[in-house]
Amino acid sequence: MTTDFTRREAVGALAATAGAFLIPRPAEAIEVGRIATISRNAAAAAGAAYTPKVYSAHEFALVTMLVDYIIPKDAKSGSATEAGVPEFMDTMLSLEPNMGVANRGGLAWIDHQCQQRFIKNFVDCTDAQRRQLLDDIAFPRTAQGKPELAAGVAWFNSFRDFTATGFFTSEIGVTDVGYMGNTAVMEWTGCPDEAYARLGVSK
Repeated sequence: MTTDFTRREAVGALAATAGAFLIPRPAEAIEVGRIATISRNAAAAAGAAYTPKVYSAHEFALVTMLVDYIIPKDAKSGSATEAGVPEFMDTMLSLEPNMGVANRGGLAWIDHQCQQRFIKNFVDCTDAQRRQLLDDIAFPRTAQGKPELAAGVAWFNSFRDFTATGFFTSEIGVTDVGYMGNTAVMEWTGCPDEAYARLGVSK
């Protein structure tokens, strides 16, 4: 299902959409994550890597790198790639093709910026070079006064939200936030005293 996107077409698509794209609703994201996990596990069981449905091999490598800049592994939990976020994104785009134009256009814009600045694609840049670009587009307030970056700023903020949606609806992300739902309560003994104290109320 992967289609070739020339850099000129992709950057033009980004400009046409102003960079931003819609993020899936939580219920939809959970279902997409389930489908992506099945595909990822099936590939792993066969001793193979996940094969993207929409992204090209280069785009998938770029997505894999970008999401880990957004949510890296830390002492508390795994990274976005360990949570299956790249597979989640690719699966989401295969089910919602209207998202693909702006999403993939932004990836081409990232590479275009790196080519202009460093004469190489994002994945081939040094860590310092990648961070230099990401620092320029990560926060709309600091990017004010740079209209040439406006579409990239909007795109990156949508992409960051997309990353967070995939991560926090994954098993790793749910564990990270300490979600306690879907757990049977065998006996309800009321609100704990420490919770009352924290809220400043009494029984």
